[in-house]
Amino acid sequence: MEKFEVHILGCGSALPTTRHFSTTQVVHLREKLFMIDCGEGAQIQLRKTHLKFSRLNHIFISHLHGDHCFGLPGLISTFGLLKRTADLHIHSPQGLEELMTPWLNYFCRMMSYRVIFHVFDTHAPSVIYEDRSLTVTTVPLRHRIPCCGFLITEKPRPRHIIREMTDFYKVPVYDMNRIKNGEDFITSDGLVVPNHRLTRPAEPARSYAYCSDTIYDENLVPAIRGVDLLFHEATFSAADQIRARETFHTTAEQAGQIAALAGVKRLMIGHFSARYEDEHLLLREAQRVFPETILAKEMLCVDI
Repeated sequence: MEKFEVHILGCGSALPTTRHFSTTQVVHLREKLFMIDCGEGAQIQLRKTHLKFSRLNHIFISHLHGDHCFGLPGLISTFGLLKRTADLHIHSPQGLEELMTPWLNYFCRMMSYRVIFHVFDTHAPSVIYEDRSLTVTTVPLRHRIPCCGFLITEKPRPRHIIREMTDFYKVPVYDMNRIKNGEDFITSDGLVVPNHRLTRPAEPARSYAYCSDTIYDENLVPAIRGVDLLFHEATFSAADQIRARETFHTTAEQAGQIAALAGVKRLMIGHFSARYEDEHLLLREAQRVFPETILAKEMLCVDI
């Protein structure tokens, strides 16, 4: 099966600590890399993963709070030092290009590649990236400023050829792609061979949802229903629920409730407040509601 991995580069929130980097992730899908948020220190953490910088062509920024985008200047500059030539596409809510342009004009005037900004609407879901392998769709979230999560969905793969059967029916090579895509085969004497005799189903398409930062909001449940892995912020414990509501964040228990309502297969919680020395408190709270919960941590790689 093709790779579909989520690499955690950082899982902290706004206040820096010695335990966590700011929230940053890289999704590795079919040899392509996609960065989700780019907190301070993202390029250092990316180095540690040994993933190839050259395969990262798209960065998705959920919102314009510093702990989700302060890593961009350093990363962009380093790409220039590495003599990158491929365009770098950055997808974000309105405002990032206006903030970054003076910085780029001053520090990166002689770059060997282009940085291209794409603005997405934070009020309604929309497909913001698509290729032959996957789609990336925004998931509107409720935070203090415009904010979106992201749903990364693998496209269905072609069915698997049963070689013994295609040989038996003498299926020509030029018909193979059509049969992989579900069509029946008609022999030279007019016999219709049903597709299910010639192929096996492909593995189910996989999906990953990223939801950070947001107040508890059941409206996002339909968008993430049934995903293989959900990352949901769990900034606070249940004891600090009032603070969570004031800052438009979520408790670990509430993250578990969202996962349960959406019927996801696994939940990963992160974006931890600096006030907690041991995030296992948050893990236990989430697991009481949704047992299939894990903690995000730096350099964790989760296979989907």
